[in-house]
Amino acid sequence: MSRTRPANGDTVRRRPKDRKLQIARASAEAFSTLGFYGVSMESIAARVGISAAALYRHYASKYDLFRDAVLSLGQQLVDATAFVDETVCEDPQAELRRLAEALIDTAMRNRESGGLYRWEGRYLRGDDQASLIAQMRTVNHRIQRSIRLMRPELTSRQRWTLSTAMLSVIGSIVDHRAKLPAVQVRALLADLAEAVTAIELPGIDDVTEELPVSAPSVAEPSKYEALLNESMRLFNINGYRDTGMEDIAAAVGMPASGIYRYFAGKSDILSAVFRRAADRLSDELTAITGAIANPEDALNAVVDAYVARSFAQPELDHVYYSERLNMSATEQKILRNMQRATVESIVELVVAVRPEWTPGQARFAVHAAMALVIDLGRLMRYANSPQNRAVLQRLLDVTLLGRYRLRATLPAK
Repeated sequence: MSRTRPANGDTVRRRPKDRKLQIARASAEAFSTLGFYGVSMESIAARVGISAAALYRHYASKYDLFRDAVLSLGQQLVDATAFVDETVCEDPQAELRRLAEALIDTAMRNRESGGLYRWEGRYLRGDDQASLIAQMRTVNHRIQRSIRLMRPELTSRQRWTLSTAMLSVIGSIVDHRAKLPAVQVRALLADLAEAVTAIELPGIDDVTEELPVSAPSVAEPSKYEALLNESMRLFNINGYRDTGMEDIAAAVGMPASGIYRYFAGKSDILSAVFRRAADRLSDELTAITGAIANPEDALNAVVDAYVARSFAQPELDHVYYSERLNMSATEQKILRNMQRATVESIVELVVAVRPEWTPGQARFAVHAAMALVIDLGRLMRYANSPQNRAVLQRLLDVTLLGRYRLRATLPAK
């Protein structure tokens, strides 16, 4: 902190000119790392090196600080793409590339805090939530301008699919901590963003009736299974913090006290669900790679299985990314290690199929594919139709294989 010495010899402390910026950066990183409920005004003040009282002179409450941190990140995306509204587009392909590069630079600059608007923005209230939505809509519309000029035959829904895919690929870097030289990250993400916006969408606007499938007769799930299933459903609908043990008990049809025969608490339920899901995904990958020797065929099977699972259990991935901060640090570390092992299994296949990529590049592409599953699934509201699954499969194909496969023609209406 700068100091001056007046004539009487006393030292006067002067507030740094960038104090507000320091607070904004520290709070964004804290909220992104620990979640809205895991942060206090005192902890943020300590990060900045000031007292809590000094922080309250800038912000009246933690929510005010949180709101400004989230909307500031959103505004950076808006500002980075503002050139679109100021120019006449003469080369839409070049404009789209420039948009991707601007968004990539913004994402990389905020990699430690970008998860804030992706996963914690749901805690914004009323008009603040509307402001974040408006920011994201503005960025999507700017991307869609280039897409519309290049591909005027696309519908509005198709343009939204492609702009969301582009933002998903770029935003994926805030969901993991894989390392790669910055120049390689920029080039890889720009290429992937260009690839996903160029795909041919397989009949996304067609509505095809699903053929009825007879459900196999299964035994009624045990109370333990029912608790896991209903908890995840409620966490997805209401959020972990707003789901009480009484809510879970009511959904299962048992007294709240009965839950404690199975789980020590709500966090224990969350951890059990994720551990089980990670184990099953690992078993699935092992079965595929053990049965299919050809790396490309195995990768195709992994993509198809991953997409099928995302529609069959739509809440799982979303709750993992949005609620994992509610687990203990030990459980978070265990789950990160389990996810890392899964990613590495897929990376091995990707590198075998695309030898021009290093494992580091393949790792970033795998995380981009995982983000696409979540973000496009949410855009589609996880409607489990042949068209939606085909769109997501094609996006993952082009992200991981560099091309998409010819698949069976979708059934006519």
